[in-house]
Amino acid sequence: MNKGAINCYLLKPSGMLTTEVETRTAIMMVVMRRLTRIIEDANAMIIKSRGVVVIDPSIVKMLKKSRTGLAAVLINISVENFAGWKYSLTFTIIEKSYVAGFIVYTMFNLALVFSSVYIITQFAPAAAGSGIPEIKGYLNGIDTRGILLFRTLIGKISGSIGSVGGGLALGKEGPLVHTGACIASLLGQGGSTKYHLSSRWLQIFKSDRDRRDLVTCGCAAGVAAAFRAPVGGVLFALEEVTSWWRSQLMWRVFFTSAVVAVVVRTAMGWCKSGKCGHFGSGGFIIWEVSDGQDDYSFMELLPMAIIGVIGGLLGALFNQLTLYITHWRRNYLHKKGNRVKIIEACLISVITSIISFGLPLFRKCSACPDPDITIECPRQSGTYGNYVNFFCTNKNEYNDLATIFFNTQDDAIRNLFSAKTIHEYSAQSLLTFLVMFYSLAVVTFGTAVPAGQFVPGIMIGSTYGRLVGMFVVRLYQKTNIEEGTYALLGAASFLGGSMRMTVSLCVIMVEITNNLKLLPLIMLVLLISKAVGDAFNEGLYEEQARLRGIPLLESRPKNLMRKMTAKEACGNKKVSYFTRVVKVADVLAILRSNNHNGFPVVDESRNGETMVIGLILRSHLLVLLQSKADFQHSPLAVDMRSQSIPVRHNLSDFVKPVTSKGLSINDIHLSPDDLEMYIDLAPFVNPSPYVVPEDMSLTKVYNLFRQLGLRHIFVVPRASRVIGMITRKDLLFEDNEDSSSVELQSTSVRLCTGKVVMSIAAMRFEIEQPTVVEVHGATAVAPSSTVAMTVPLAVQFVARLIFIVGSWICG
Repeated sequence: MNKGAINCYLLKPSGMLTTEVETRTAIMMVVMRRLTRIIEDANAMIIKSRGVVVIDPSIVKMLKKSRTGLAAVLINISVENFAGWKYSLTFTIIEKSYVAGFIVYTMFNLALVFSSVYIITQFAPAAAGSGIPEIKGYLNGIDTRGILLFRTLIGKISGSIGSVGGGLALGKEGPLVHTGACIASLLGQGGSTKYHLSSRWLQIFKSDRDRRDLVTCGCAAGVAAAFRAPVGGVLFALEEVTSWWRSQLMWRVFFTSAVVAVVVRTAMGWCKSGKCGHFGSGGFIIWEVSDGQDDYSFMELLPMAIIGVIGGLLGALFNQLTLYITHWRRNYLHKKGNRVKIIEACLISVITSIISFGLPLFRKCSACPDPDITIECPRQSGTYGNYVNFFCTNKNEYNDLATIFFNTQDDAIRNLFSAKTIHEYSAQSLLTFLVMFYSLAVVTFGTAVPAGQFVPGIMIGSTYGRLVGMFVVRLYQKTNIEEGTYALLGAASFLGGSMRMTVSLCVIMVEITNNLKLLPLIMLVLLISKAVGDAFNEGLYEEQARLRGIPLLESRPKNLMRKMTAKEACGNKKVSYFTRVVKVADVLAILRSNNHNGFPVVDESRNGETMVIGLILRSHLLVLLQSKADFQHSPLAVDMRSQSIPVRHNLSDFVKPVTSKGLSINDIHLSPDDLEMYIDLAPFVNPSPYVVPEDMSLTKVYNLFRQLGLRHIFVVPRASRVIGMITRKDLLFEDNEDSSSVELQSTSVRLCTGKVVMSIAAMRFEIEQPTVVEVHGATAVAPSSTVAMTVPLAVQFVARLIFIVGSWICG
């Protein structure tokens, strides 16, 4: 088949050509049918296993990510209202009895945490943790089961509400990234078939490359929804999660983040009218520090650099401690069953409630500042803000430690970042909170609940940053120095020392604080904290990925690989492969003997030499074994040039499922007669897998795996001859010079010796892997081809219009 053409032979039942009028009518109907199938059901084309873009309705794809914004709105409204009800009820009761207030406070937290851990352990185990290491692995080429299921999405949303609303030292921002990825994946493959929530209209993204692009957009949408930072979301996807970035992906991710930011902004405006309960003044992170410190002196750079060093040290220590504790949990504690996981989370909830309620009882209250200050002191019972009156004998006093503990984490950070509040916190209270919250964050991270570390990291960093700010104020005795500015720098330094992000984190901090003047200082502390942290260990997500057994490839290969070749990396391992025509019993035996994802398929040439004809995936073999439709009694190969190859499969049979576990070898049930039959694998192989010569540097192989997201690659002997050479100029095609594609400026069709050759505007077709085409009115799988299409939104609109007019003309 010629590249860029769709061939449809118009034949009467007798095989004779139609008349001219009938031919035009038939041509119009074929065009309309083809346009309809292209636009409304891209399932007409089977995907190549390598994963090339199938169809690119970019605007539709990106507008779908607004659902991530709606999910973020739901989580924030729920968390803020649960927290608001909890604090309002607690403060109402403690006016009569502190003991009764403590019991209510503890039980409220325990109920929320129990609901979260129960949902995770019984319904969606893959929703535990932040999910970012698993998503990084998926975008790096490792497909972890269960991370993108519909039940994982539900568990992530409901679990985050319970764990964060229950007062645990966790955040909801990390889980929002996982939530965005789940929504993107589910929408890209049409929803969930298991729960009967699917749509054919959405089933247009079938290749691995498309799905990875969607998941990348979902990650960016999650960050944009969590922090109201669209640019930060784009950079987070670029710097932290994806391993292969394309220029086309940049603007799509940016547009996705922009749409999410608009949705979140609209929801916040609607909630400010009082329709969202306690959500009005809290919720989405935006810590305004524009009225903070306007300028800084050269002498302040030294304490700011010290903040960076402290952030690197504490961040590296946090990573190491969480690694040890999580390793102990996974290998010992959590192996005892789900009941132990539930008891552990509930016990940590009770300990957290005791600390957050009990420690402020031992702090002496402080007198409110001057009455001319704009901030209310003390704040009204059950509301958000600074200056909490807790266990104070005088109504004009406040408890500085309770001001941090008796707030949601977002509001506590807002208090720590606040300007014009010098001497609001004592050094003893900040140090006490730092030690206790740091310990709680280390212990809580890794429990069987959705857990993010963005906001807890900001809490820890802002606490010691404010401590350093208090020291600088007393040392330099300057009125323009704001403790809140140093709290912001401390937050950036801890995140840099723990997560090892630089550019994306810098932009996120600027966006959530709305203060561009602090950009150079944030850059300074981030660079210092990252350098200090790198001297001890890797970033938090890399450490957790290694602990979970995710073979995540780092950005740079090891130096040892420069001296190794691809053949040396293979070692003496025996390669499992199939011949072109293979016995069913042999296929079943090989699949049961190993867990490999792909297998080479070999055949003998005319001169008797064995040669590789392609790659076949394990999932495709399981489909063939289950269907039994391609079993044959003869061990002879099928003539691929024959036009009478029977059609037994369609696209949906081979598409890799996302919302289910897919087929396994245990699902295959074959009779003794079936085992004696044969399968010709040639129509189902990928004839152009990635191949490298045996003496290629292992560094180059490493880069191929990471940049292309590969799972396997063939190592072959050095080629003996050259059949051609491609230069950069050969890849620059001009539209008017490309003989393999026909472009019609107007939507027209021309008849060429019995063939209909069609191309509309910028519609592009590439034939490379098994393709479903129409031959004599039937659907057939053409061997050795796969289709990649790009259909701009304008073309879709024109095609729809043509379809409506054509349908009306043709009756």
